[in-house]
Amino acid sequence: MFSWLRRRRVPAIADALWLGVLARYPFLSQWSGSELQRVRQLAAEFLATKEFHGAGGFEITDEVALAIAAQAVLPVLNLGLSWYDDFVGIVVHRDEVIARRTSTDEVGVIHEWDEVIAGEAMDQGPVMLNWRDVADAGNAAHAGYNVVIHEFVHKIDMRDGRADGCPPLPSSAARREWLLVMQREYASFKEQVVIAERFGGPSPWLDAYGAQSIDEFFAVASEAYFVSAQRFGQEFPALASLFGGFYRRS
Repeated sequence: MFSWLRRRRVPAIADALWLGVLARYPFLSQWSGSELQRVRQLAAEFLATKEFHGAGGFEITDEVALAIAAQAVLPVLNLGLSWYDDFVGIVVHRDEVIARRTSTDEVGVIHEWDEVIAGEAMDQGPVMLNWRDVADAGNAAHAGYNVVIHEFVHKIDMRDGRADGCPPLPSSAARREWLLVMQREYASFKEQVVIAERFGGPSPWLDAYGAQSIDEFFAVASEAYFVSAQRFGQEFPALASLFGGFYRRS
């Protein structure tokens, strides 16, 4: 058994456990054999540096932790685990949770509401996930949905201290180019969501939650990019090219 406290020694992932992950998440088959070996190794390193906590009595088993690790490392497979070095904890609930939200509007009125969330990533803090959606990620890939990738892309987005749909980039010119593409694609997606919801137009392929803000659009689009690459490339060729450059995928 793995120990779910951080430790320096990289755990060996048993063949049976790894084969179980590959069977549960068929979208991993889009990677080549050598890439999958890197996924396996990086997942082991991830397990050695993170702490898993089960909420409400949920048990963190080897299968649970490895399933999360194997998906979490996909965005950083060619970037490196240092992109995740601003946090340690991963909290796993059995199912979606209700979070109490509070905001103050421009005139000082406080608004409170309950929100059902599948996961959450906190700046400089832990990642929260729910096992039901994590476990079902193989079945949900056709819709471009993956809660693990979504939340870990938020962590990438927030590396520069702001959740704005743009990860840290090497220059201001690169940032301008990124945002030019993202803002154009985001505006088009928002329009499609509005037409679908208000006027009965065709529903978008991606989760409409991506229309909430540009940072959510970045996370939602990245989910689909990693779990349904061919469909994503057909639907969003400009984003596929942009993401390929950043995530260093050919």
